[in-house]
Amino acid sequence: MQVEDARWLLADRLGGGPRPPSPEAARDAVARLARPDALGPLLRRLSAGGTDLAGCTGLSYRHVLGFDKLLLLDGTPHFMLRVHLWHGGTGPVPEDIHNHRCAIASAVVRGRVRMQCYEPVAIGGPEDALPADVVPTVAYRETIDGPGGAWRLRRIGPARLRPVRDDRYGAGSSYCLGARALHRVVSEEATVTLFLETAAQRAVTDVHVRTGGAERPDPPSKTPLATGVYLAELDALASSLGY
Repeated sequence: MQVEDARWLLADRLGGGPRPPSPEAARDAVARLARPDALGPLLRRLSAGGTDLAGCTGLSYRHVLGFDKLLLLDGTPHFMLRVHLWHGGTGPVPEDIHNHRCAIASAVVRGRVRMQCYEPVAIGGPEDALPADVVPTVAYRETIDGPGGAWRLRRIGPARLRPVRDDRYGAGSSYCLGARALHRVVSEEATVTLFLETAAQRAVTDVHVRTGGAERPDPPSKTPLATGVYLAELDALASSLGY
């Protein structure tokens, strides 16, 4: 699959109208693009550096949670297609429960991830009297200073969540989530996922930190990956897929 083929597929599946695409449409698109016969040639083409290399590397960085986010296709404002490279083990900080500004979809190319989803519950009663499945948290509101900009966290206050799903996804599987779905992802082994962000529906995200953890300062600024690192990671992944 070539770059323009991938862009056409995403535009066709996601649409460009005033209504945001469904999470299911995003999942269908990312599952198709994650197939080795599609992703391999796309990565090989991108690793040759013949596309918007400066734009892609400028929005590719090591995430605060310890995985590399590599931008493949920037279709702003309708979509952004990324590869996430999880290096195994826990990151510098555990992933907090959070949601997104848009519907998202992800396909596991290699390795596996664990997806835990939550829903809010009404606050009432002391923590030691809570049902065993209720998680006390501190809620934050996150904003971002434009594409590639710094994260900003504002403390909202105490909250409580209840787990509603705990799913595991291996290579060849995919999932989707609506913009407001609260979740956390865990990957304790080297894992590659293809991640699709759709059109933004919100200007903020919600972040929940389990009670007892340290107060969350603003995360560190994003530092773009060096061009050589970006190209080498694409090239290595394409080779591992047989291209």
